[in-house]
Amino acid sequence: MSTDVTAKSPAPAPAGKSGGSAGGAGLLQLMLDGLRRNMRQYGMLIALGLIVALFAVWTDGDLLLPRNVSNLVLQNSYILILAIGMMLVIIAGHIDLSVGSLTAFVGAFAAVLTVQHSVAWPLALVLCLVVGAVAGSVQGFLIAYLGIPSFIVTLAGMLLFRGLTEILLKGQTLGPFPDGLQKMGNGFLPEAGPDTNYHNITLLLGLALIVFAVLQEVRDRKRQQEFSLEVLPRNIFLLKLVAIVAAILVVTMLLASYKGAPIVLIILGVLVVGYGYVMRNAVFGRHIYAIGGNLPAAKLSGVKDKKVTFYVFLNMGVLAALAGLVVAARLNAASPKAGLNFELEAIASSFIGGASMSGGVGTVLGAIIGGLVLGVLNNGMNLLSVGTDWQQVIKGLALLAAVGFDVWNKRKSGS
Repeated sequence: MSTDVTAKSPAPAPAGKSGGSAGGAGLLQLMLDGLRRNMRQYGMLIALGLIVALFAVWTDGDLLLPRNVSNLVLQNSYILILAIGMMLVIIAGHIDLSVGSLTAFVGAFAAVLTVQHSVAWPLALVLCLVVGAVAGSVQGFLIAYLGIPSFIVTLAGMLLFRGLTEILLKGQTLGPFPDGLQKMGNGFLPEAGPDTNYHNITLLLGLALIVFAVLQEVRDRKRQQEFSLEVLPRNIFLLKLVAIVAAILVVTMLLASYKGAPIVLIILGVLVVGYGYVMRNAVFGRHIYAIGGNLPAAKLSGVKDKKVTFYVFLNMGVLAALAGLVVAARLNAASPKAGLNFELEAIASSFIGGASMSGGVGTVLGAIIGGLVLGVLNNGMNLLSVGTDWQQVIKGLALLAAVGFDVWNKRKSGS
């Protein structure tokens, strides 16, 4: 819980301790205090940076090759999409075990429509999203209005959708998909403008993202100051802005030096901005935090918890359908085995990204960071030829460490 700060300026420093090494020590202490207070928010971001740096060294720079960075985005895009929806589900105090099977079912449904019945791919895309919404709304109704635990409902959904996938595909792989649909999973933005040895549109998008990120950080800081909330010291805040700009610039240049930004990255960007705004500023987002943090208090405050829960699962169904379309487009075929363990990857991404087991805590950006941690681990270990058995062990330890950190952080804060 943030401390209410009403003073506009810090108290004067004691005599004889305002300059020289004392000032440097004071700045260091402010940095440590700021990091300690925001450990949940920045801990995994720092961990992601360290993991990237370690694997970049261990792979002799192969991890950060432009082609590999592009593949990293393409290979993890559908998990990141699922992680956004899963984060909302977990913040609301629930869990969804059906998303992996639902992605497979939607991919199979898309294949049946476009390959067997020659349905135009834009219409097939809309129908698949509708199917995901229906699946999510049915599960949401059972959980919210009939009171069946989400674990049971979604476990049943996992079995149901996996079986329906087998029935639709008759145990076989079905493809290929139309070119337009394939681009969702494998396509890149078109090139335009003069020859600069870089992808010009990607450079412009990167510049726009830098401006947006900086303005958003400044706006959030001003809003916190208006409500007399504790903010990072100015020097630390400027250092944070420099780090954000540097990270975006590096990724932009790497992508622009290859084929440009993947189309699915644009989809992800829209989702992150949209859902981030909803969770930070919209009433619906605040209600999700409220029912996950303290359901009895939320009810007394007039929050319609059943309605919120229903829409959270409906939203999860739509995002699972979108992820199903992306993974099917990337593979250029629908497979009965698609989506295996995707639900576990999405759940792990959410918890690694800062979600709490008890609900009420988490951010959309945190889900993306958690998914990237797993993605970099997977990619780096593959480059190092680490066996899949040890990869599972390491990812399991990463999840355990993230949840353990959450428990430790809550005990330390006394919450």
